[in-house]
Amino acid sequence: MADKRDYYEVLGLSKSATDADIKKAYRRLAKENHPDLNPGDAAAEARFKEIAEAYAVLSDPDKKAKYDQFGHAAFDPSMGGTGFDFGDIFGDLGDLFGGIFGGGRQRQQNGPMRGENVRTGISVSFEEAAFGCEKELSVARIEECPDCKGTGCARGTTAEICPDCKGSGMVQQQQRSPFGIISTTTTCPRCRGTGKIIHQPCEACRGAGSIRRQRKVSANIPAGIDDGQTIVLRGLGSAGKNGGPTGDLLVTVSVRPHPLFKRDGSSILYTMPISFVQAALGAEVEIPTLEGKVKYSIPEGTQTGTTFRLREQGIPYIRGKGRGDEFVTVRVVTPENLGEAQKQLLREFARATGETINSAETPLKKKHKK
Repeated sequence: MADKRDYYEVLGLSKSATDADIKKAYRRLAKENHPDLNPGDAAAEARFKEIAEAYAVLSDPDKKAKYDQFGHAAFDPSMGGTGFDFGDIFGDLGDLFGGIFGGGRQRQQNGPMRGENVRTGISVSFEEAAFGCEKELSVARIEECPDCKGTGCARGTTAEICPDCKGSGMVQQQQRSPFGIISTTTTCPRCRGTGKIIHQPCEACRGAGSIRRQRKVSANIPAGIDDGQTIVLRGLGSAGKNGGPTGDLLVTVSVRPHPLFKRDGSSILYTMPISFVQAALGAEVEIPTLEGKVKYSIPEGTQTGTTFRLREQGIPYIRGKGRGDEFVTVRVVTPENLGEAQKQLLREFARATGETINSAETPLKKKHKK
């Protein structure tokens, strides 16, 4: 026994490890090194046996106490130890791994199953997203077959309980290995996990118990929805199986761009062009909003890039009362195609304000002298 590794070292634990620590470490290491998951790997097989042996000792309070006191000698008959049988090491693997490797409880494959969620998309206008709307959608989903009421059997017939799995949909297979008998639970191949055998299938659904249909569904798009957000319509997805609940309909909203506005959360952004005169002298202008135009007084001397706020002219909050604001950024437009009289007035204005006129004025004068 001199070449055996310390059981705590095998599981990567200290001697102060709790029962929960021991079980957790064993579960992880045994799963990583199990022969079924590492076919043909002799090293993994050897590690698995070592891990199982360490767990068999450290998980048993009496054996653990003896090991802590005497080490490996506690189980070496040649040194007066009691010895023990490792044939039952795999007995609780099913409890640890939920029936993957051992005698854990079988998972019912033919029990009630929730229907699948159905995903679709819808395009709405900027205003529809802001204030909400109701839309009709065409949705393809799985529904219970109306002819057989979901049984999959032709009218007047019933299904037979599968004799191989006794209706559970699962069968257990046992395989002898160098470490004992390993049990695996798999889907019954005869009934394919349904737990029943249909001798006369329904013609409408061919024994599936369900059919795919295109349906018109009304969707309420809430005010304030943003581009890319998804709304959930409960119970409008595909039908469940074996009495399970219906899935949901998930609708992802795509918001079309607006010719004037941009959106930032609950705020609306608008860039408004104004003339040089309006910016210099101030003016009362009409600003477009989602609900029409509103009047606003621009102060004199307004610079390009200045931003004004119109309170509560933005997007309604999707959760709660109230709405955001509209932010208006001013852009002063430089006049184009000026006549000579207009240019002269600007030159005079520049001189009056002490502004130096650039050299572009010279070729213009020469051109007009010809």
